[in-house]
Amino acid sequence: MPGPLAGQVALVAGATRGAGRGIAVELGAAGATVYVTGRTTRRRRSEYDRPETIEETAELVTAAGGRGIAAPTDHLDPSQVRDLIERIAAEQGRLQLLVNDVWGGELLFEWGSPVWEHNLDNGLRLLRLAIDTHAITSHYALPLLLRTPGGLVVEMTDGTAEYNQRNYRVSFFYDLAKTAVLRMAYGLSQELGPRGATAVALTPGWLRSEIMLEHFGVTEDTWRDALTAEPHFAISETPRYVGRAVSALAADPDRSRYNGASLSSGELARAYGFTDLDGGQPDCWRYLVEVQDAGKPANVAGYR
Repeated sequence: MPGPLAGQVALVAGATRGAGRGIAVELGAAGATVYVTGRTTRRRRSEYDRPETIEETAELVTAAGGRGIAAPTDHLDPSQVRDLIERIAAEQGRLQLLVNDVWGGELLFEWGSPVWEHNLDNGLRLLRLAIDTHAITSHYALPLLLRTPGGLVVEMTDGTAEYNQRNYRVSFFYDLAKTAVLRMAYGLSQELGPRGATAVALTPGWLRSEIMLEHFGVTEDTWRDALTAEPHFAISETPRYVGRAVSALAADPDRSRYNGASLSSGELARAYGFTDLDGGQPDCWRYLVEVQDAGKPANVAGYR
């Protein structure tokens, strides 16, 4: 049977790895045609110099039941983004879902360094990757998205609006980037809502991305081995979990009730009833406040 998003066209900007890949695959599992973009291909790597490619992501989308289309794009280059949207318009004639997931800042921020000690070039590059890319993509993509009533824009960030308002996030540049994306989602909601579309901000919890697994020296199959070094990692989730959040939201005919909202994967799991791949429903942001930030021993009972 066709999935709930059969016939839908989506663009996941920044789908090479991590949350972007998880979102793209779950949209494919729901039957969507998904354009996946990024700078790392089988022929060329970005400065990350990692093995994941957008071609792999597209193949995973297709294997899941959708149609994955790899489209190499540097979202800091307006001409490349313009060409991408023109391609989607020519090939599909529509775009119902835009996921702005471009990030690229893991190698740039300096944990614990105040702004006057942080490498300035790296900090400014981080802001461009986190903010300019989203603005450029929205500028070119939204006219196409608005051709079809009921479009959805998802701005991916780290942390809910409530959590980030109360907590300083890692460094001056990181904090500014993630807070700015939350505000971008709100601004888009004000412009899109009256035109029949919806915009939200969405955050995963502690993500078991390729980079995070590598950091702990584990794989997805052995991730629990990392709990010896970091017991709170027990609340972590796969990238597919936030992917299911986007898929559920996109399939909801009443999603406009969330317009302008800051959402999390755990919150939407409770609202829509989906689970992570292991059948659990990790609620990371509630756990952070009530357990980890409160200085309590790691205990995920009642949180996943």
